[in-house]
Amino acid sequence: MTISFDHHRPIYLQLKEYLYSGICRGERPPGEKLPSVREFAVEAGVNPNTVSRTYSEMERDGVAVSKRGQGTFVTTEEHIIDKLRVELAESQVDAFLQSMERMGLPPHKIVELIKDRAENSSKEDPS
Repeated sequence: MTISFDHHRPIYLQLKEYLYSGICRGERPPGEKLPSVREFAVEAGVNPNTVSRTYSEMERDGVAVSKRGQGTFVTTEEHIIDKLRVELAESQVDAFLQSMERMGLPPHKIVELIKDRAENSSKEDPS
């Protein structure tokens, strides 16, 4: 596992985003056991307390469930994962829009560009 950390942001948040991304892509399906705190700390090259905080935050968000003596698991509640997926997508769209606004593009031009790219993309990839 390779995670490039941004040293200007809390590591536990970046670990949470990394795990959330894997959950949304289906790499960590509902009900799957997450690595133990120690295992994940070694894999990520961080302090176990950081992983503990990450898992606690995930539980607070409802995305992970801790079972006493068994470990931490991805929630089996699909609606929570669907909500997480939408939130991550919205976050990416917001970052994209901010980037386009910094380039001085008005909203209607941004929409036009996206529409053109999407249409061209579907012509290139008929799947």
